[in-house]
Amino acid sequence: MTPERLGLLWGVTVFVGAGARLLAALSGLPGVVLLLLSGLLIGRSGLGLVEPLDLGQGLETIVGLLVSLVLFDGGLNLRLPGDTIKATVLRISLIRLVVSLAAGCLAAHWLAGLGWSVAAVYSAIVLATGPTVVTPLVQQIRLASPLGDVLEAEGLVLEPVGAVLALLLLELLVGDLHGWRELALGLFARLGGGVLIGCFAGWVLSEVLKRVRSDSAVGLRLQLTLGVLFLLYGACEWLLPESGLPASVAAGFVVGRRPASHANQLDPLIRELAQLAITMLFPLLAADVSWGELSPLGWGGITCVLVLMLVVRPVAVSIATIGLPLDPRQRLFLGWLAPRGIVTAAVASLFAIRLEQAGVLGAGRLQGLVFLTILMTVGIQGLTAQPLAKALGLLAPDKNIEENDQSDKTAQTVPIFPDPSQQAPGG
Repeated sequence: MTPERLGLLWGVTVFVGAGARLLAALSGLPGVVLLLLSGLLIGRSGLGLVEPLDLGQGLETIVGLLVSLVLFDGGLNLRLPGDTIKATVLRISLIRLVVSLAAGCLAAHWLAGLGWSVAAVYSAIVLATGPTVVTPLVQQIRLASPLGDVLEAEGLVLEPVGAVLALLLLELLVGDLHGWRELALGLFARLGGGVLIGCFAGWVLSEVLKRVRSDSAVGLRLQLTLGVLFLLYGACEWLLPESGLPASVAAGFVVGRRPASHANQLDPLIRELAQLAITMLFPLLAADVSWGELSPLGWGGITCVLVLMLVVRPVAVSIATIGLPLDPRQRLFLGWLAPRGIVTAAVASLFAIRLEQAGVLGAGRLQGLVFLTILMTVGIQGLTAQPLAKALGLLAPDKNIEENDQSDKTAQTVPIFPDPSQQAPGG
């Protein structure tokens, strides 16, 4: 492919991504929905201006590095205040790992017509909700705590697990792994090794950042962070394929918890770069989907996704939250909002290529079903999240109202425990 064609590919991709962001800001529609639609417009399903496969083997590297940046940003901002939230996230993650994995495989086989092996890969790919989608939605609808924290943390915990598990199932399918014992050992090694390496890299980075004391050196801190992050991802992928994703989350988590690492200065810069990565990746990966991969799925594919949305997710959340201090409204919202994000799309695109190279039937249907899952969950749940949260009374108070109330309170003396016998004037 000529350099001119590559330049046009990236130019068109970034331009339509920025345009989708602008339209989202003006219309109030979920930005991720518009990013996906823009990718369909410029790709195989639309005008044919962008062909991601033209990037060759570089596609996997570019996607991996940008995804690691997004996950590092998620780890940097991961907050789990209180034992209740930690228990909720842990239980939802474990229950969904079992329930959703099994139910997704059954639905993909029986309803969408995928073979058992490919259906298992699909179930692992769509296992996790996407923090790249959940975080903007939570911020946009002003979701009250602790639901926003739970939803973001769930995605960050399960996203790397789903990606690693999907890779191992893929290797089992193409014959690179032999038996479930090797799969279990591979899962433990990649997740555990990635987390350990990521924690060490995060500690090293935080120590380096601690020694850059000048307030004017924010740009240097950013460069050091990106250098360590990309080196971390590259080294992890070289040593243990797919371990770069859990390593990125772990490194961000460690840096965000070290008080002397100046994470508060890095946070807005990393977040802007992560948003830029999403703006580039979503249209690029959506451009790889053709209507020829979506249309054969028919009502079976749509029914499969609806079962995941309306049955599997609510049941898993209901089981996971038994005994936790969450009211029915919070359980209902947790059971509804589960959009899939950029890592799901990236893994599907890369795995479809590997399956096609291995001559496995159903690679195109796998990619089509994954993107159908993303389109339906992001589109339907993204558009209904705010009305549902408002109807359930789960929105956080308006900031301006809070500030006005606070100023009114400071302007007058109000007893902390008012006498119940006193009544307001006219009451």
